[in-house]
Amino acid sequence: MKIIVNVDVMMAKRKISSNELADRIGVTPANLSVLKTGKAKAIRFSTLMALCHELRCQPGDILEFQDD
Repeated sequence: MKIIVNVDVMMAKRKISSNELADRIGVTPANLSVLKTGKAKAIRFSTLMALCHELRCQPGDILEFQDD
C-alpha cells in the first residue's frame, strides 16, 4: 500500500512551474520537490490546502491511494 502524489500532473495541467508554485504556497522549491517525488513522509493540511487553492483542484486530485 502506498500514497501516490500527483502534484506534477496537476502542475502540468495548470501550466505552472515548480518555482512559481513553491513561491505561491510558501514552501521552498526543495520541499516541493520532495513532495513531488513522493519522498515526503507527511504533508501539513495547510500545505495541502494551499496546493489545492493554487492548482484549483481537490485533495483527491493530488493524493491517490494504491493498494498492492
